[in-house]
Amino acid sequence: MKYRLILLLIVVIDAAILLFESSRLSISSSEAYLLYNETSFLQQIVATSLKFFGHNDFALRFPFLFFHFASIFLIYQLSKQYISNERNRIWLVLTFVLLPGVVSAAVVFSHAGFLIFGLLLFFYIAQLSQKGMYALLFFYALIDGGFAYLFLGLFIFALTHKKRYFALYTLCLYLVSIYLYGFTIHGYPRGHFLDTIGLYSAILTPVIFIYLFYVLYRRYLTGQKDMLWYVSTTALLFSLITSFRQKIDIVEFAPYLIIALPLAAQTFASSYRVRLKEHRKVYRTIFVTAFVLLLANTMVVFFNKELYLLLDNPKKNFIYNMDVAKELAHALKSKNIKCIDTDAKMQSRLRFYGIEKCNAYRLKSLPLNSNKDSDVTIRYRGEVLYKADVTKLNKN
Repeated sequence: MKYRLILLLIVVIDAAILLFESSRLSISSSEAYLLYNETSFLQQIVATSLKFFGHNDFALRFPFLFFHFASIFLIYQLSKQYISNERNRIWLVLTFVLLPGVVSAAVVFSHAGFLIFGLLLFFYIAQLSQKGMYALLFFYALIDGGFAYLFLGLFIFALTHKKRYFALYTLCLYLVSIYLYGFTIHGYPRGHFLDTIGLYSAILTPVIFIYLFYVLYRRYLTGQKDMLWYVSTTALLFSLITSFRQKIDIVEFAPYLIIALPLAAQTFASSYRVRLKEHRKVYRTIFVTAFVLLLANTMVVFFNKELYLLLDNPKKNFIYNMDVAKELAHALKSKNIKCIDTDAKMQSRLRFYGIEKCNAYRLKSLPLNSNKDSDVTIRYRGEVLYKADVTKLNKN
């Protein structure tokens, strides 16, 4: 009972923080592109949310908040297969909700949050029903190309364990996914391997990424390879090998490593438990170090706007591309301007807030260090984030 209350407290605090963060974000140009230029299952979900809740930021981000909280339930249920101790399961859930990549996926319109939820749902259903598992895989093949690596990992798993029909089924689904959504390998080696490692480290924090990599490798050596191991390892190796030739979309691969957390938790708990008390100090040090760094990274994500007060150039803030647009739209509306012409990226962002494209006014951004008086200035706690001139055009 005590641990259920702790779990509930974690979820409540997580929900309060994420809802607060969602209210402060503006739609980014990449989100606007997905909303207005992409036709996909996920885009249809977001469009339905906007119709149901109204055209606002909460409606834009509600599906991803839902996926996030459903994922918390699923990873807790999945952890029961790997971790017998209830306290350790709570630590696993807390680690999951604090991962920078998971926090971002909960509030950003991207395929990452949907993939995390979808992958966890698959492994949960796989425990309950074989028919349900087959049906879900078929559904996944039709709705999102990001599940292609799930089919590939399951194919290798089935092939290794001589499950012929399952191997044939997953291979067919992989080919269907490739046919519907495509896949290309191109170019000469361009040194994206280290960039990929860096992105994984940012999404998971360096210590957790290194430990996950170690766990997957250790399980390969010891033969502790279940279905989850095959799926996570296949996606990780595929991403690393492909990154030698081209820049990969980390959003499609990071979820596969995130769902391997139960494997890492099981390995850590087992290694800690079999050692004498005097030999557990190293493991406690690793755990404390990883958790402190995780907390620090997550706090940076949560309190991203405060970085504006520390940076010499606001545009260096990683959140800058998800800022300004909402405030700019409000500023334009206060001047009774409901349509304007500006650069394509800002144009698509303003469209979400009701500022359409027209030739009556022109918006031109100014350098932040410009001494020229601007028509529109966006600030955060006195720090200038955006300056622009608005010109009324002669329709004649």
